Amino acid sequence: MRFEDILEEVGGFSKFQARVLLILCLPRVILPLHFLLHNFISGVPSHHCALPQLGDGTETGEISPEDPEILAQHLPRGPDGSISSCRAFAIPTHFDPDADVFIQYGNRSNVTVPCQHGWVYDRSQFYSTTATEWDLVCENKNLNQALATFFFIGVTAGAVLFGYLADKFGRRPMMLVSFVSSAVFGSLTAFSTSYVMLAITRTLSGVSLTGMTITTLALSIEWIDIKHRTFTGTIISLGWSVGNMLLALLAYLIRDWRHLMLVVTSPCLIAIIAWWWIPESARWLLANGKVQEAQKYLVQCAKTNGKHGYTDKLDSQTLKKITIPEVSNKDHSYLDLVRTPKLRKIAICSGIFWFAVAFTYYGISFKITGFGLNIYLTQFVYGAIEVPAKVGTYFALDRIGRRNGQAWSLIIAGALIGVNMIIPIEYAAARTSIAVVGKGFSEAAFTTAFLYTAELFPTVVRQCGLGYTSFIGRLGGSLAPLIMMFEDIWLFAPPLVFAATAVISGCVVFLLPETLNVRLPENILDVEEGRHKWASSRGAAEVEMNELNSSPQMAHEERSS
Repeated sequence: MRFEDILEEVGGFSKFQARVLLILCLPRVILPLHFLLHNFISGVPSHHCALPQLGDGTETGEISPEDPEILAQHLPRGPDGSISSCRAFAIPTHFDPDADVFIQYGNRSNVTVPCQHGWVYDRSQFYSTTATEWDLVCENKNLNQALATFFFIGVTAGAVLFGYLADKFGRRPMMLVSFVSSAVFGSLTAFSTSYVMLAITRTLSGVSLTGMTITTLALSIEWIDIKHRTFTGTIISLGWSVGNMLLALLAYLIRDWRHLMLVVTSPCLIAIIAWWWIPESARWLLANGKVQEAQKYLVQCAKTNGKHGYTDKLDSQTLKKITIPEVSNKDHSYLDLVRTPKLRKIAICSGIFWFAVAFTYYGISFKITGFGLNIYLTQFVYGAIEVPAKVGTYFALDRIGRRNGQAWSLIIAGALIGVNMIIPIEYAAARTSIAVVGKGFSEAAFTTAFLYTAELFPTVVRQCGLGYTSFIGRLGGSLAPLIMMFEDIWLFAPPLVFAATAVISGCVVFLLPETLNVRLPENILDVEEGRHKWASSRGAAEVEMNELNSSPQMAHEERSS
């Protein structure tokens, strides 16, 4: 007997599952509010050197854009004719402490120097950002861009941490830890008093938020029957798209980065309250020998779904038949992902495509300028295009399978990035259209990756598998903003790297097995022997028990790995 047999009896997709999905959509909405927040809290508005030496109301350097002649006299122009953002003409001045102003005592020279007295920022788009607060522009602009990398370094570490802890202590308690710590560190970020404090709190926010990513996915998939797994993965993923569009609206309405940080963190408080109605994964409980707790949640599921007549059959003896004692009592870790050949192959290949999925997605998502639209509208369009992309993914995955869906979404996204690279900048409409379609395919790749990965790894190490792949993916997310810095060296370098990575990794996906309409593997033996694919779950369980007893070598590996 397998868990799917019990789940079918208590209701594999009914009121209980609908309630779980509704609650788990909330953290999925929260995630993009933070993961894509860098575009707005660290936005760099137009700026130029402050010129306090002019006096007459410009002591603060607040020279309005209506004074182009004055600006032209004191600021050099770049090759494209625009006013320089980082340099000014050298002018001999001295400071008069009585008048508290700089007094010019000579004519300006043709020699340019870096900004000596700070910068003046255009406040029409952003009232305040991390760049304007700590002057992270010009020679310090890499520090501003590094904030996104710090965040994803935290996400990377959180993937490893929560992946292991969620497999050891359960999905539900780790979800609460994620909600509470995300609320705390998000609030601390808003009250940062220095760049160092900001970098640390953003990193810790990344660690905390990752718990929402991997625990919500595993919990939703583990409570759903085979027929509705694709639908469930799509619905959960749509929460991200809603949050993506909501971020564009909130950022448009709230132009101060501290206030915006507090607003996007506040939903974590709602999530903490909603957590009390989230059940633990009965599948995980049974796989770890916690029969009594699993029985409690399965009875709750049966009653909620109106299967009252089946509750008496959910006794301890029946549930114990679902798992193998030798397997369920074993303490699994990340090392189990590479001990056996088939699981090792899955781990390596899934790590490669996860790196490319995140690398490509964030490479496109962080590039929301240069397409002829303002960043708020571009962000909203990027979020909106994800909805039809995910709906299309839902129908495609049940027709072409997970493997083909994962491979081709990556390959096409990479190809579109390459095409956009050769289109001249003046064709803004064409570039925007191709970028949006490419964003749709990158989102389809991300949606498929979560579902496909959850189906590839067995229950006993599913969170470790998701933690490992999330770790690799976040490495890609961390590198994406750094790769974009290379456009200062060669404009085509970043898109070329993104495109090649997506296409090559898409080809690697073809080495993985198909999981469409296949039962979730419960333990490592299921993956190595393919037992979860057998039509007769009862026969598979019996043979599994027999082979464990008759094959000391395999049994020893499963116990000691």
